[in-house]
Amino acid sequence: MQDDASDHPSPRDRIRPLLRVRQIREFTDEPLGDAELHALTEVARWSGSSRNEQPWHFIVIRDRQTIRTIAEAGMPQTRSLHSAVAAVAIVLPDEASREVSRAYDDGRVAERILVAASFLELGAGIAWIRSDVRATVRDLLGLPQDRLVRTVMSLGRASAEAERRRMTPGAARRPREEVVFQERWPADDAAGS
Repeated sequence: MQDDASDHPSPRDRIRPLLRVRQIREFTDEPLGDAELHALTEVARWSGSSRNEQPWHFIVIRDRQTIRTIAEAGMPQTRSLHSAVAAVAIVLPDEASREVSRAYDDGRVAERILVAASFLELGAGIAWIRSDVRATVRDLLGLPQDRLVRTVMSLGRASAEAERRRMTPGAARRPREEVVFQERWPADDAAGS
C-alpha cells in the first residue's frame, strides 16, 4: 500500500521550527529553572567545533547585577542583557593566530543555544562583546588572561512586546530569488547591486 503524500510533511514544513527562531532582546522577570539552563548548556557542550577541538567553556550567569554590568559596558550590542534573567558567556582561548576558527566556533555554539532556547519556548539573544569591552567582562567573570568572551547569550522568557511581530509574515527576509542561485552567480550581476 502506498503512503498518502499528505501523511508526510513537506521538507519546508519539517524545518518550519528553525525558520521561526528569533532573537529576543526583551524578557520578563520570571526566572529560568535549573533544568532549562542545564539543557541549554548541554546543547552548547555538544555543538560542533573546528577540528572538534571543543575550545570553549561556558559560564552560566544568574546574578542580575553582573548581567546588568556587562549590559552597560557593551551598549548598544549588549542591550538584550538589560532584561535577561540569566546569561551564558562563551569563553574561548584568546589566540590571535586562531581568531577566525575561534569566531567560527563561537558563532556555531551561539546559534545552537538560540535554537535550543526556541525549542524550549524560551527567549535568547546574542550579545556581542566588542574588543574594547572584553577586559571588563574578563575581570567580571574572573577569567585568566589567556581567555576571552566574544559572545554572551541573553536568556529568559520573551516579554509580550518581544513576542509581537515586527514585520508582516514573509517580509523579514530578502526575496529568495535575490539570494539563492542555481549553479553559479547570475550573468546579469543583478544580485551584486
